[in-house]
Amino acid sequence: MSAATQGKGVGARLVQAAALLVVLGVLLLAMQIAPETRSVVGTVAGLGVLLLAGTLMSELLEVLRLPHISGYLAAGFICGPYVLHLVDAETVHRLQPVNGLTVALISLAGGAELKVDLVRRTARSVLVATLVQSPLVFFVVGAAFLALAPYTPFADLPPRAIFAVAVLWAILAVSRSPTALLGIFSQLRPKGPLAEFSLAFVMFSNLVVIVMMAVGIALVRPLLDSDASLSLSNLGLLGRELLGSATLGITLGIALAVYLRLVGQNLLLVLLVLGVGVSELLRYIQLDAMLAFLVAGFVVENFSAQGPKLLKAIENTGAVVYVIFFALAGAHLDLPALKMFYPVALTLCLVRCVATWGAAVGGSWFARDQPVVRRWGWSGLVAQAGLALGLSTVVVRAFPSVGIEFQTMAIAVIAINEVIGPMVFKLGLDRAGESRSGDEPDAPPSSTRN
Repeated sequence: MSAATQGKGVGARLVQAAALLVVLGVLLLAMQIAPETRSVVGTVAGLGVLLLAGTLMSELLEVLRLPHISGYLAAGFICGPYVLHLVDAETVHRLQPVNGLTVALISLAGGAELKVDLVRRTARSVLVATLVQSPLVFFVVGAAFLALAPYTPFADLPPRAIFAVAVLWAILAVSRSPTALLGIFSQLRPKGPLAEFSLAFVMFSNLVVIVMMAVGIALVRPLLDSDASLSLSNLGLLGRELLGSATLGITLGIALAVYLRLVGQNLLLVLLVLGVGVSELLRYIQLDAMLAFLVAGFVVENFSAQGPKLLKAIENTGAVVYVIFFALAGAHLDLPALKMFYPVALTLCLVRCVATWGAAVGGSWFARDQPVVRRWGWSGLVAQAGLALGLSTVVVRAFPSVGIEFQTMAIAVIAINEVIGPMVFKLGLDRAGESRSGDEPDAPPSSTRN
């Protein structure tokens, strides 16, 4: 059990549980007595409910050795539109722009964690893992989708269209969750080869999957639209988007490093302006905010002496940032979609997990990784969250005829991976002895790097 957990006795846990019940009870009573308060309290109150409930729930679930992310997700789901209705669907929708801030801060932190020497140490492992993971997961999940097609909303489509949807689904399965990984990092502060490999691979693999989706959409378009012809113009647009995002990220990183060196004051306000203002600008000009902020954090950490100052500023907002992001994700979990597709969703999740595990073991063997990475390297690759949802939205825009059904199924599958992924990764870090809460590790933390 973690040191934090050991330091809190039964009395403290009972107080936290009582506080959570009182808060939820008072809010439920207020909604019953004065339903109009739902519109009065609005967005700010909804955010406050998610923050308070998420914080208390994460502390309580820590007793079960679950990651804080699980508590944030659970609180959002319980308070959200499908259970207690304390935060309705309209409020959840209005709060989505807040994710621009959280994604910006999380991406900045992720870039700052990617030090050049870490990239060098893990380069072989990451390259081999990418070459093994991407095609193996793609083909296995794609084949599983084709086998399960009669039980999906696409059963009545012609065979070529079903094949096209299977290709898009298989690409979606290759995506990972940087936000879930960094959320676990924020809680556990892991050190060791497993943590290093997971961080480097997840960041790199998501660039790969963005390219795969652009290529996939270009290739399957004639199969879903009989009037369309094969066109690789999307690849040119993708190249400009990635180059533009990286260039803007470099510029932003240089500007941020100069500010930290010459001024270094009001960092919280600066981060808020960057997270909200720049994120909206990037969305408007259709550049990738996650990539831009990731590059900015990388530049500050590796090409200036201001990396520690940036990380400290982000860490000061860390708890609030992750509570907001994952509580909103929990509130956004679509229970009707999960009920509708849970047999197929569970099967596809299981197939993806098995393929991910097999590919990770094989890739680690080829790369001659350390034993702890061979055994637990797959654990950080299960979670899916914002990127996968973003890719499903891209499919909706590209193929309206099948996009809504595709996104509905994707939400159901991503919800399962979003819940189990962080728990699996925390287990892997604990068993590897790399987290603060690690007990009975399979191998002691090693200072030897790949």
